[in-house]
Amino acid sequence: MNVVLVIFDTLRRDHVGAYGNPWIHTPHLDAIAREAVRFTRAYPESLPTLPYRRAIHTGQRTFPFRGHRDLKGDFGGAPGWGPMHEDQDALAELLQEAGYRTALITDCYHQFKPSKNFHRGFGEWVWVRGQETDRFRSGPALPAGAIAAHVPGHYPPLHQRPDFFRQYLTNNLFRRDETDYYPARVFGEASRWVRENLDAEKFFLVVDSFDPHEPWEPPATYRRLYDPDDDVTDVIQSLYAPHAGVMTPRELRRLQANYAGEVTLCDRWFGEFMETLRLAGRLDDTLVIVISDHGHNLGLDPGDKGLVSKQGHPMTHAVADLVLLLRRPDRAQAGQTYDGFVTNTDVAATILASAGVDARTDGADLWPAVIGREPSRRTYVSIAWGPLMTVIDHEWWCNATIWGEEPLLYRVQDDPRLERNLATQHPEVVRRLIGLAVHDAGGTIPAYFSEFKNKPGCTPYLTRIQQGAEIRPL
Repeated sequence: MNVVLVIFDTLRRDHVGAYGNPWIHTPHLDAIAREAVRFTRAYPESLPTLPYRRAIHTGQRTFPFRGHRDLKGDFGGAPGWGPMHEDQDALAELLQEAGYRTALITDCYHQFKPSKNFHRGFGEWVWVRGQETDRFRSGPALPAGAIAAHVPGHYPPLHQRPDFFRQYLTNNLFRRDETDYYPARVFGEASRWVRENLDAEKFFLVVDSFDPHEPWEPPATYRRLYDPDDDVTDVIQSLYAPHAGVMTPRELRRLQANYAGEVTLCDRWFGEFMETLRLAGRLDDTLVIVISDHGHNLGLDPGDKGLVSKQGHPMTHAVADLVLLLRRPDRAQAGQTYDGFVTNTDVAATILASAGVDARTDGADLWPAVIGREPSRRTYVSIAWGPLMTVIDHEWWCNATIWGEEPLLYRVQDDPRLERNLATQHPEVVRRLIGLAVHDAGGTIPAYFSEFKNKPGCTPYLTRIQQGAEIRPL
């Protein structure tokens, strides 16, 4: 059985039609969902980008970030941002040893920063250049007004980020039509690989699309599906902060439309890739798994808590809930849903089991539970973003530091938008759930975690600390 793993960065689950969104245009993701098992409680083991990928590429938990050391190219607010450990086997290495032809197609440039090794085990790997601040192009100079077209003049200096925009826009000066956008290039390379490797007896192909990660700058035709007017600055970048007092309501609507347009752009080129698999006759012998790594708050209140950011505290459904679709070659369980708890380590274990490869992982093959042969392995999940933990079980959603500070506790059935904090009423529940996260870390928290107490990364929690706010223990 061949395996195709498609990863979408920053794809919100509630922005996919198959997950109940009535207005988004995602016909190709919806189509595969009709032929697949749709998972409704899939979560990342750790966040953000590279900690997540370490777990899905090895099947082993990244948290508690053992062996951490600062390396060039690391993101200081996210322990676990480093390479896969040398004592960990990568899926691609294991599958290559089992006779699979392997390939990685991606524009996720973080995987190629100094010291990184996410290409391990791949017989071919293609890095589609230019995302975000990838040092892809140094010139020519941007035309006058290029940055101002995307940054409202009233933004405070903190949110103007001229160096970011200068690099990103310079990288993309060459774009002429839709085929020059990243989803077209990534899925186009994946389609090219399928056509050139028809002679492979069995293959493992990872297609890792950094979009719909910000900057959200789809072709205007896609944005106009959701916002047809051109009466506002074309806001394309996240604030990583509350939007109140920074963005006007009209600017916020434009940003939300740009994100939705980027999702539809990704869906369109994912559909082209799936059609390539079909025409090549590969869908009948290929396991296709589609998963996101996290989402992003877009100021869609109240669930997004007034934020345009992703962060470890407060953790929201928008960030934590993952898209996960599993389509088997025989379309078994097509159109069914699975409501048990799942993490990305389980996806790795499922891939290995499907390939008949026996290897140690921290996950479990999902298929026996999906078909009812075995009970669900998990009664809860824990999600780590540095020292910030989220623990979710069938009753509660708990978000706090690993030391139990700044606790947020919600009863999920009664409060699906996570609006009523019950931490002070139920301190024993907070202690129990954070205890589960410590258990997942092996029963101890490494001493170096204290280094990250004041720099948890990408989060309003960090802003509160920098402003001298008191950190509240339970």
